Amino acid sequence: MVEKSHTAGMWPAFYEPFRQFGTRVADWLSPASDAKADDSAYRISLELPGVEEKDIDVTVHDGVVSVKGEKTAEREEKSDTWFFSERQYGAFSRTFRLPGDAEGDKVEAHLKDGVLTITVPKSAPKTREAAKVAIKTG
Repeated sequence: MVEKSHTAGMWPAFYEPFRQFGTRVADWLSPASDAKADDSAYRISLELPGVEEKDIDVTVHDGVVSVKGEKTAEREEKSDTWFFSERQYGAFSRTFRLPGDAEGDKVEAHLKDGVLTITVPKSAPKTREAAKVAIKTG
C-alpha cells in the first residue's frame, strides 16, 4: 500500500506562480504591438520608447516580418545630498506572419515619437474573367 503524504497537495500550489514565469519575462521584454488592416494595407505598430532607429532591425523573409532590437536607457539625477541612477537594457524580438495578399517586398517602416509603424501594402485583388471551356466529343 502506498501512503500519501498530507503535504503532497501543497506542491502544485507552491509552484503555480513560477509556471508561466518564462512567458511573463518574454512578454515584459517584448514591445507592445497592435496590428490593423484596411482596404489598402496592413499596419503593425510597436511601442519602442527611447529606442533609436540604429538599434532596430526590420526584416521580411518567407512571409514573416521580424523586428529585433535592443533597449538601452540610462537616467541620472543628483543633488547635494543624493544621487539616483537607473539603467535599462534588453534585447527584444517580435515576429508577424503576413497574410497571403500582403506584398512583402514593399514593406515600409517609420519611427516617430517612440512608435515604430510597419506598413505592408495589400496586393490588388485578381479579377478573372470567365473562360469558355471547349467540349470535346468522342
